[in-house]
Amino acid sequence: LQLVESGGDLVQPGGSLRLSCAAPAISLDYFAIAWFRQAPGKEREGVICIDTSGGITNFADSVKGRFTISRDNAKGTVYLQMTSLRPEDIGVYYCAAHLGTRCQGDGEYEYTYWGQGTQVTVSS
Repeated sequence: LQLVESGGDLVQPGGSLRLSCAAPAISLDYFAIAWFRQAPGKEREGVICIDTSGGITNFADSVKGRFTISRDNAKGTVYLQMTSLRPEDIGVYYCAAHLGTRCQGDGEYEYTYWGQGTQVTVSS
């Protein structure tokens, strides 16, 4: 399973971005999909996850109320909508997939398939 992220960009504080995670060659219908991020000099952290039924699990308290995740199975794409962006949201954002209906925990080892990441920079 190859995952491809896109949508990362430079945005001003308070701005919004929508990241996309697509699997060009396979349906994501049977995968729970999570977003992780890695800030410079820090470990990768889980952000949010969506299960195959659209149920959402938040991993990071810092993004609650600002980030949301959705999926369009017809398009084979999962989205991370980010609003009210802050400088501390800077990092490389990765999508990751678990073959199964439910989201796993926020550990990297719990997701088998990973994308290459997309850079998000928040700066004025």
